[in-house]
Amino acid sequence: MVFRGSEPVSIQYRVLSLLRDNGPLSRAQLSDKLEVPRPRLLAELDRMLATGKVLEAGPAASRGGRRSTLVQLDPGLRFAAVDLGASSIDIEITDGGLAPVASCSEAADIRSGPVAVLDRVSELLHRLRAQGHYTRLDAIGIGLPGPVSFREGVPVSPPIMVGWNRYPVRDTLAREHGCPVVVDNDVNVMALGEKHSGVARTVDHLLFVKIGSGIGSGVQHDGRIYRGAEGCAGDIGHIQVEADGPVCSCGNTGCLEAYFGGVALARDATEAARSGQSEALAERLAARGTLTSVDVGECAAGGDNTSVNLIRTGGHRVGQVLATLVSFMNPSMIVIGGGLSGLGYVLLAEIRSVVYKRSLPLATGNLPIVMSELGPRAGVVGAALLASELSYGGPS
Repeated sequence: MVFRGSEPVSIQYRVLSLLRDNGPLSRAQLSDKLEVPRPRLLAELDRMLATGKVLEAGPAASRGGRRSTLVQLDPGLRFAAVDLGASSIDIEITDGGLAPVASCSEAADIRSGPVAVLDRVSELLHRLRAQGHYTRLDAIGIGLPGPVSFREGVPVSPPIMVGWNRYPVRDTLAREHGCPVVVDNDVNVMALGEKHSGVARTVDHLLFVKIGSGIGSGVQHDGRIYRGAEGCAGDIGHIQVEADGPVCSCGNTGCLEAYFGGVALARDATEAARSGQSEALAERLAARGTLTSVDVGECAAGGDNTSVNLIRTGGHRVGQVLATLVSFMNPSMIVIGGGLSGLGYVLLAEIRSVVYKRSLPLATGNLPIVMSELGPRAGVVGAALLASELSYGGPS
């Protein structure tokens, strides 16, 4: 048995994760990659074949001598990945290798409460089953837009999730679907997805920053999510940037999230439109009745200086907080994701400028700050990975 961090990692988990990430492999290839005694590996594979976790998949290419047999994951394995946002539900069904089999998305209000939202999640999963995309689920992974006790599978005092505090999300879904369930904060889940399949594939010290309705971050140290003592590490949206700032959804004042994010940007854009600072925003407000971050981005792209300045001001504040985190944790990459990452280069350039200016050269000399490669799929990819880790019996 080998160790990852302080935890033992079984040969079974290592075999299953190799097959998940590489596709079918021969016994000889598995032996080379795992660096374990061949008899021990073969005995473990025999047990896994007997339980149906893996199947034989024909002969491998010859390496000289007797041809080895390919081993693959059970093609019937199915994981459900659920990404809950403040205003959306995204679901993906994957096979054991995390390749998508089916997906669905729809608008939803997280404030309608856990019963309504989780009932809808289950309805969508049952519909996908009725359509023939799976006969059973081997595990479900779900990300929630708020602090989560990873051990207990419950949200804990989530600021924007009224009525969700300590609701048994994991146990509710496990009973409904008859499979194990793992629950985590949505930004941790996105960080996992970006590490597994996105721009951070080769990175072991990652800071993933989600800028959506609010702001949060997922921290990876030595390739693993760092959740902290109680699971709320990375909650940067509630770092105070101004003592006398606006009231935040958490009840405190001057939090980063109170200054920037989808809700704050819509608020500031509406104020700019009504005060006559931006003709472009005023026209949109008159036509639609409300403004969103999308309106700000489109107006900025059209040359509206007020919209550009709103984005730059928000990016500046994000950069100030990230500069502190860079000095503290020395990440090897910062990835920006979430809905407001669609604001594009204006936002990214401002964040980069502040971080590179305010942090030590040793910390930033080889520090890329980039947009998410997976974009809106980061959450479901990470949730599927969490589900597979749970099913395969290994670390997440």
